Amino acid sequence: MYEGIVQELIDELGRLPGIGPKSAQRIAFHILQTESFDVSRLASVLVEVREKVRFCEICGNVTQEVTCSICRDPRRDATSICVVEEAKDVVAIERTREFKGFYHVLGGAISPIDGIGPDNLRIRQLMTRLADNTVQEVIIATDPNLEGEATATYLTRLLSSLEIKVTRLASGLPVGGDLEYADEVTLGRAFEGRRTVS
Repeated sequence: MYEGIVQELIDELGRLPGIGPKSAQRIAFHILQTESFDVSRLASVLVEVREKVRFCEICGNVTQEVTCSICRDPRRDATSICVVEEAKDVVAIERTREFKGFYHVLGGAISPIDGIGPDNLRIRQLMTRLADNTVQEVIIATDPNLEGEATATYLTRLLSSLEIKVTRLASGLPVGGDLEYADEVTLGRAFEGRRTVS
């Protein structure tokens, strides 16, 4: 425990996701010890982000405009929507340069333990987007964990009444991984998603 404001800084940094007590302490001391560190710039960027960044009215992605750059892009394929949990997932998929359609950010995943049900997610907005029959395929790209699977199952059941192709991102063994270290679920998925080689 440190005195006063130093401990307050460590505590505040520790409240950020993925930053534990040791990381918070390291960051705090980096800020304190590095004279060239521009604290006022960091503070102004944080304030500016809170004031200017919002969520796209169409897909839920982060943007500074009413709609995000992806939703405004006329070159995107309007017949497919990729459903993801968080805006950071959009960035991950965009880096692959494989998907040319639009996105729908749910804002989380179904998690009864955390009190998050379907009504807490942007599922109603997804259904509204699908109402005009433009979309022919919905790709469910939720995380391959318990919450992501629950969300994917819920969406699959919900969308089964529509005449839309519903697909799920494949999952399985990572490149460079060893079979002996793969868990049963991952290995099972790899078998389910196997494909023919010529």
